[in-house]
Amino acid sequence: MLIRYLISSILILASFSQTEAQELYNLTMPASTLPAGVLGARILNETYSESGLLRQMTALKIMYGVGTRFTLIASVSGTNYHSKDLPLDFLQHNHSGVGPTVTANVPKPVPYPYRFDGVDIYAQYRVFSTDGINRHFRMAAYGEASKVSVTSHLAEPDLLFHNSGIGGGIISTYLIHHFAATFTTGFILPQPFDGYSYDNYGGVYPTKITYGNAAIYNLALGYLLYPSHYKNYRQTNINVYIEFLGKSYGSATVSQQDGVDYRAVPNNLAILKAASYLDANPGIQFILRSNMRIEASADLKLLNQSHIHTYPIYILAMQRYFYPAKRKNTDMSKD
Repeated sequence: MLIRYLISSILILASFSQTEAQELYNLTMPASTLPAGVLGARILNETYSESGLLRQMTALKIMYGVGTRFTLIASVSGTNYHSKDLPLDFLQHNHSGVGPTVTANVPKPVPYPYRFDGVDIYAQYRVFSTDGINRHFRMAAYGEASKVSVTSHLAEPDLLFHNSGIGGGIISTYLIHHFAATFTTGFILPQPFDGYSYDNYGGVYPTKITYGNAAIYNLALGYLLYPSHYKNYRQTNINVYIEFLGKSYGSATVSQQDGVDYRAVPNNLAILKAASYLDANPGIQFILRSNMRIEASADLKLLNQSHIHTYPIYILAMQRYFYPAKRKNTDMSKD
């Protein structure tokens, strides 16, 4: 019984990691879900330079296959990109004969301590599958919710590192032989920031930023370079991929309160305006012994640009799977 279970586990592991290797990307989730009972751990680091300052964003993801169609992912993140409050030079509070007004400036890059950023819960359910010889097509629906403790002064929303909010969408993956393509379309509904800001004169003002809602559209392409034919599950996989990461979002509005008067900030800054952009993220991936993933990629500006970071962004990730159900079965066999 135990030998049969171990053989089955190895076959599941080999099938999951080898036949679908080319649809595993650094930033894009495929429509495939984790096998039931499989636990995964992933650490992701993004690094870029902002006017000589090294910005880093790190996320730890814990994944679990609830069933054959359902995957849950819990993430915690940390960055040195944001502070707890808005930048001092972002808003300028002035008084005139018609009441208080607020103007916005592009904040100067300043160093921030590396701090805890927030938590993110992601759920994915595979709604459709069709399998053939060396090919399959799958579709999945996903939902996401995040709680971020830092403050963003940008219109563009991002649930993992920048904003609290919710999101969701549809993922479609097609695999044939060594090639796979995944298309994702979804939305982000960020929560507004409602707190306090400080200006250069020492004033403290209740402040509200309402961020733009966003639509995302990603296309990821992957190709298995090595091996051309599998001999055993211990073989190293080498995959190359490119992810096209697109986003369109609405403008942000900012207002401050002084007494009973509100004045919205004129939306004349690029970082507060509605925009669309498309990035390209080429990378390489190694899968060791069908269990350990190591990935490296660089995010590059392709069409327009994101304002939540500068370019290029260097991304490194490691991921490993664990099989608690197999260990439990092994322990029971010893009794």
